Amino acid sequence: MIKISIYSNAQDLITGFKVIGHADYDEYGKDIVCSAVSVLIINTINSIDKFTSDKFSLKQDEKKGLFDFKLSSIDISSNTSLLLDSLILGLTHIEKEYTNKYLKIQYKRATK
Repeated sequence: MIKISIYSNAQDLITGFKVIGHADYDEYGKDIVCSAVSVLIINTINSIDKFTSDKFSLKQDEKKGLFDFKLSSIDISSNTSLLLDSLILGLTHIEKEYTNKYLKIQYKRATK
């Protein structure tokens, strides 16, 4: 199962996410759930890097299915917020389509 944690600040702006695991929907190379999640994640990170000036840290490990993305700045641009909201929209639709058997999203909000 792919487990996704979405981090947000006290103003409800997404500040990062952590993705870990593999869907195991199908065998390696044929797993459409893993592929869909990977495309959304990688495209979002690449888009933030190319189209915004927001800084972030990223750790990844293909074998573990790990993406650990954290925005570095306190001020988050509207473009980055939109890209992250779009990511969540896509991931939520995948979770619903596959009845959260292969993908589980949890939200973690900062209290400060």
